[in-house]
Order: sequence, then C-alpha cells, then structure tokens
Amino acid sequence: MAIIREGAKFGDRELIIETGRMARQANGSVVVQYGDSMVLCTATAGGERPDLSFFPLMCDYVENMWAAGTIPGGYFKREGKPSDKAVLSSRLIDRPCRPLFPDGYMNNTQLIAWVISADRVHDTDILGITGASTALMISDIPWNGPVAGVRVGLVDGKFIAHPSFEERERSSLDLVMAISPTAVVMVEGLADEVPEDVMVEALEFGRESVQDVLDLQIKLARAIGKEKMVVKQVQRDEAIDKAVKKAAGTKLKKALAVADKLERYKALDALKDEIVAKLEGDFPENLGDVKDAFGDLKKDVVRKATVKDKIRIDGRGPKDIRQITCEVGVLPMAHGSALFTRGETQALVTTTLGTERDAQRIDTLEGDVTKSFMLHYNFPPFCVGEAKPLRGTSRRETGHGTLAERSVSASLPNQESEFPYTIRIVSDVLESNGSSSMASVCGGSLALMDAGVPVKHATAGIAMGLIKEGDDLVILSDILGDEDHLGDMDFKVCGTEKGITGFQLDTKIEGLSSQTMVDALMQAKEGRLHILNIMNEALSAPRKDLAATAPRIVTIQIPTSEIGTIIGPGGKTIRAIQETTGTTVNVSDDGTVRIASSGQAAAQQAIEIIEGLTEKPEVGKIYLGTVKTVVDFGAFIEVLPGVDGLCHISELTEGRVDKVEDVLREGDECLVKVIAVDSRSGKIKLSRREALAERGEDAGE
Repeated sequence: MAIIREGAKFGDRELIIETGRMARQANGSVVVQYGDSMVLCTATAGGERPDLSFFPLMCDYVENMWAAGTIPGGYFKREGKPSDKAVLSSRLIDRPCRPLFPDGYMNNTQLIAWVISADRVHDTDILGITGASTALMISDIPWNGPVAGVRVGLVDGKFIAHPSFEERERSSLDLVMAISPTAVVMVEGLADEVPEDVMVEALEFGRESVQDVLDLQIKLARAIGKEKMVVKQVQRDEAIDKAVKKAAGTKLKKALAVADKLERYKALDALKDEIVAKLEGDFPENLGDVKDAFGDLKKDVVRKATVKDKIRIDGRGPKDIRQITCEVGVLPMAHGSALFTRGETQALVTTTLGTERDAQRIDTLEGDVTKSFMLHYNFPPFCVGEAKPLRGTSRRETGHGTLAERSVSASLPNQESEFPYTIRIVSDVLESNGSSSMASVCGGSLALMDAGVPVKHATAGIAMGLIKEGDDLVILSDILGDEDHLGDMDFKVCGTEKGITGFQLDTKIEGLSSQTMVDALMQAKEGRLHILNIMNEALSAPRKDLAATAPRIVTIQIPTSEIGTIIGPGGKTIRAIQETTGTTVNVSDDGTVRIASSGQAAAQQAIEIIEGLTEKPEVGKIYLGTVKTVVDFGAFIEVLPGVDGLCHISELTEGRVDKVEDVLREGDECLVKVIAVDSRSGKIKLSRREALAERGEDAGE
C-alpha cells in the first residue's frame, strides 16, 4: 500500500493525516499530526458477537511517556494503568463514534489512539477523535461517519480553534466538540460563567472550524477506503410484534405509570414474564425475539406518550423538575457535608480540607502537575438496588467525577492569595434514578459552603433529555434513568446564576441541529435557576468560620534570603519547629510560609519562632537576651534565636567592672540594647548599661 499524506487547515496551522506507513494489519490506521504532536489511530474488527445484548466496542487512548521524551516516575519505570486523563480521552473517542455504527453490526471492534509524539504545546486528545474517525472511514468496518474533534477556547473575547496549553490557561472557555458534516455529535468542557448566547456562538464557531478536516476524511475514504462489510439485517417476524402488542394490551401503560422506579421495574418484569409464558406455545423457538419485541414496544409507548401527549413516565411535564430537598451539616466530623435528594436520586457529599502536602502530584505527558482541588464520584451497587462486588473506579465514575469537578471549580477562591487549602470533595451516590452527577454538583457546592470555603457563588447542575419522533421532538428537564436509556440525548449543563461552568452532551442519533442546542440550553438555564433557589433556602452563603475539625492555615511572608534559615541544614530547623509546635510548615520559593495546625495557639507559637529566626536586630532596640559565653572582655548574649552580640565589659554597668562574672554568668537573662551593627561583618554591639538606664533601672544593681 502506498503512503498517502494529506493536510487540511485546522486552527492556526495544518493538520496532517498519513496512512500506509504504520500499523498496516489493522482494518484501518492513520497517523494524525499537528505541529510536532502525532497520534497513531487504529480501527480493528474481530469476530461477530450475536450473543451479546450490547455493541462490543472498545476505545483506548494510550499515553506513552517516551512520546514527550520523559521516563515515568515512581519505582516501576514503565507505563502502568491508564491515567484519569487517558480514561477521559478514551471516552471522548467512544461517545461520538459509538452511535454512528449501524444497527445489526455486532463484531468485536476496537479503536486505539496511541500517542507517539507530544510537543507539549497542543493537547493530543482532539487528534484521537479525528484519527479514530479517519481510521474507521478508510477501513472495511461499517460506520456512518465522519466526525472531527475540535477544542474551542475564548481568549480576550476571541474564539480560538484548538488553543495551546498556554492559551487555555487564559481562556474563559474550554469546549471540546465532535462534529459530523450535518450536526453536533458530542460536547464536553468547562467555562467561567459563560452566558448561553456566547456558548451558542462557540458551538457554531466549532462547527465551522472543522469543515476542512471533515472534507479531508471524505476525500481519503473515497480515494483509498476499503469496501465495507455487509451488515446482516435480521428481521423479526411481524407476527411476534403483533402478538406481543395484543398480549400487553393496556397493562403496559398501567405498569409504566407506576411512579416508584423499583416498583415500576417489578411490574414491567412481571408483565414481560406473563407475555413470554402466554406466547411460549406459539413461538417456542423465538422467546428471545418475544422479549426483544416487548422491550421495543415499551420504548415505543414511552416515546410516543412523551412526544405527543407531553406526559413523561412519572407523570411530569417536559419542563417539570422532581422534588428537591437539601440538607447541610449532616456529618458531625466532616469539615463540610450535604445530602442532596432529587426525586429518587440522592448524593451524600463531603468536603475535606488539607494542606499543600495533601495536594495530588501527577506525572503527565505535559509534565508534572499538582492538583489542589479534587472531586471524586462513587457509584456503589446498592444505589440502584443491585448486589455486585466493589471494584476499582469505573470509566463512567471517572467521567462523572471530572464533569462535577470542572463545574464546581469555577466558584473556588484563589488558593495562592485567598484560601491556601487543598480541597477534596467526595460524592457517594446513595440512590440513583438519573442525574446523579448533577446531584454531585449541587451537593458539592453545598458541602463547600458548609465547610466555610469562601466560594464565589453556588453552582447547580441539571440533566436534559430529548425524544425525537420524525419531525416532532420534545426536550426534557431533569431526566430519569429510563428517559436517558430510551431517549436520544443526555445533555448535562452546570452553572451559576450568571452563566455556564460545565457541560457534557451525548447523543444516540446522528447529531443535533443548532436550534435544538439553543432550545436545550435555554430550558436548562430555567431549570438551573429553579434548583439554585432551592439550594439557597438551605444555605445561601459560605459559613463564616471553618469547622472545628478543620485545620487552620496561617500565611506569613519572609525574605527569600531567609528561606535557608527556616529550613536549616538538611531540613533540621523546619523539622524542629514542627515537632515543637505540632504544626505543619511549608515554605515556598517566593518566601511564603504556610503554617497548618489544629489550633490557633500552636500556629502562633510557630509564627513567633519563625519571626524570631528571620528577624534582624535593630539599632536602638532593647532585647531580653541570654548569656551564651563569658570571656575576659565581655559577654556574648543571644538576643534572637541563633543571633548573638558582644556586650563589652565597659557596657555592663555605670562603674568599673573587674570581672565579667561579677555581673553576668552563662545562662543568665538580661536586658541589652543594640548600640551598633557592623554593615560588613554583621557583628552586633550590645549595652546592658544603656538598656537599664533607659528602663530607669540601676545598672549597678
């Protein structure tokens, strides 16, 4: 196969796609290059899996540290399990690609984005989306693409396509999109209270910026694409559908009308078993088709009732939001806690405050990263009434936690200048019937305020759905789990009263029109403001004081020249301060000293020691010193920790002194005045005589 290398304009430079040189045994493979970053993307198909009830698609994004010219940190000098960044990037590939595979295609399929060069200027996750799409386009795997990935930034009021890492630091928007030639397929990102109209403009800008890349993929597919596999379309016997519909009668609508989720599931399962038993004699070899027909009928009834009658499964209208209750301060030992309940979805959320040493340090392709804010999301099996083994964090949990983390982070105070704490939020989902990640956002905001974190504003989230039947569609606010499963869209929007802070869109259809996106955003804003009002009734502002169990962090500034003094040889001095006071002391390169303690008294003791170590003796100032050494011509007296001066024998008293020991002995404490400091040597001259005279005491006593 000949090597083909083509390019298209993308952002401020050219995006290059090459095929025919690497990984030629995959069904489709390309190398996507942008600047000096390169990602090898492959699409491979295995055998058919007709026994499965789900499409067996695997998507992986692989970070190779050698791609950035670095060796992995830690004891094991090789790449280990995927990082959170790799997991999130894998999801960015999976979510837009999965809905575009045709019905009936059930082969094991794997998409891999393999980072082979990282220039640390632009992120490579976007290249993975475009590369996976191109690999599918030129392969023989059936797929209704293409899609192209783009990141949109907003810097100084101007939209930027695929901004650099440096530009992203200054951007008020970090929007990742996957776009097909006709619609938006996937959206994800964070924003700094961006208004809805600006978000709409960003979406349109993103669509326009990838048209050349989409055209390039179509061009490559036409030129070198393989003939696609034939998908076997297995048609179910129409007699089965008619028999199931007749057997269900009015019982199906009655079962679907049960408000409680678990009771509704029991009613539906009982009806399905009843229908299977009734039709077993007529279709003894097609009981699987009978069950599938029941599932399709259930989906059809729900969707049509929602679109035509505007009545949802639980009886709500399209814009109605379930009952919400908010409780704060529910856990006495947690620094901050909240219990957020929306219908049958409930999250117990806690906030824990720590010091700089509690921050997470991450070894990434972009270099070492320190995180001082973390939000972790857990989804135990009991929250949906299941009994399953507890295992490690799933990709879904990582994705939901990251969405909530991004959404809440916009409200946090500046760590350097306002609130020098490491913050960890944990959301444990106790009940789930849709929108558990949005419950985590709401609960997380309340838990922060309950902990006394001076957040700028409260943050709420809402999950929006969509059901489209022909030309008719309805947008749903605060969707249930069933509406997510049976519907065509899951659009999560988070924000404040001012604007959007986080968002995530997935579709099960081939994309959404611009107008549908606008309508969904405006309806989400209406729901978000409703939720914020309820949250404000529980807690409208951060508590004035931190919890009694939270550490206290005091910040002082010292000259950078004194950093070595505080740390001491081999860290001896700083360890001694911590052991003496029971505090934790961190010193930054700019001279910022943060002292963390469980009480104010210990912190004050540490401050006094540090100030003593860094204080310089002032001429004319009186100190209470300790005699360290007595010599024939005077005494060396320590006036500050580690700082002493000479009090000459003539400066001990008003009269003549024959022996220093007649006045002072080692270990004695006495008042002395600094009368001179040599500018070159730093030597200090002291006078006991002048100090006592100034205080009105007799120096001869």
